[in-house]
Amino acid sequence: MVSNSSVAAQLQGELERIVLSIFTGVPCVALLTINAIILFTLRSKQVFRETSRYVLLTNLLVADSLYMMIGEIMYFIANSRVFLSYPVCGALVLYAMLTESIFPLTLAVMSLERYVAVCFPLRHSSIVTMRSTAAAIALVWAFSFVNVLIRVVLMCQFPFEELDSLDMNVVCDMFVTVLTPVAGEYDQVYNIFVLSSAGIIILFSFIAVIITARSASTDRNSARKALSTLLLHMIQLGLGLSPRISLPVSVALFQVMSWINFVRMMNVMYVLIMLLPRGLSPLIYGLRDQAIRPILLSNLCCGLKLAAKTEISP
Repeated sequence: MVSNSSVAAQLQGELERIVLSIFTGVPCVALLTINAIILFTLRSKQVFRETSRYVLLTNLLVADSLYMMIGEIMYFIANSRVFLSYPVCGALVLYAMLTESIFPLTLAVMSLERYVAVCFPLRHSSIVTMRSTAAAIALVWAFSFVNVLIRVVLMCQFPFEELDSLDMNVVCDMFVTVLTPVAGEYDQVYNIFVLSSAGIIILFSFIAVIITARSASTDRNSARKALSTLLLHMIQLGLGLSPRISLPVSVALFQVMSWINFVRMMNVMYVLIMLLPRGLSPLIYGLRDQAIRPILLSNLCCGLKLAAKTEISP
């Protein structure tokens, strides 16, 4: 016969999982809603659709939104204690990795666009065209897709036929792609290469713009805005590194904390490290840009008014 204490503990565990789901789900839905409004703003005017930096921002916005969506889906599955099969988990993780790689690569391309705009203003319109922008975006997605294909090949090297079942006995996470030592080494090399390359490009652009800004013939206002944008790119890249840096921190916390406190801490870190940096970056871009800001604020206000009317209506 089940004791009252065990029933109470089970109910408490279920209630805590619901609270944690709300704790992560509400910010995710709010950020995705804001992203959708920003995306609508960027697609509402022809000038935004035909300007390279706004097209690149749209690409970043789409990738970040997809990344947050798949991350929240994986979180909900793990929080619900649902154990997936290796193929299904692998597909989810690889999809997340595809969109994750777009983030630093697009930041690098956006930095190069600002570098050309300040350092080569007379040639900017001929270098940064819609055709070259589309080619850069296609190259970014192709590079990320090749990474996914390589990871699929490395995953297939794991002897799945020796397992009794393809069903996992643990929750689905990123480690499903590093089942072999070779896959683990590739994961480290790829992440170091992508993040360091993006960091070098952003830093190079930043230094080049500083040097150019000291020239008397340079538009100081344009250079100042470019510097602030490049500085924001560096901060974003640093925040993008946080999930990778937090891994050893998570291992250390797991060794010194109780399981329930560790789970609570992981939920807080998920919101602060995974959701907020990806969700707030497009909003900061939109509010900083003089051309986007008035239209974005108008659309945000309309969205809030519509939500309020929906709640009031019977």
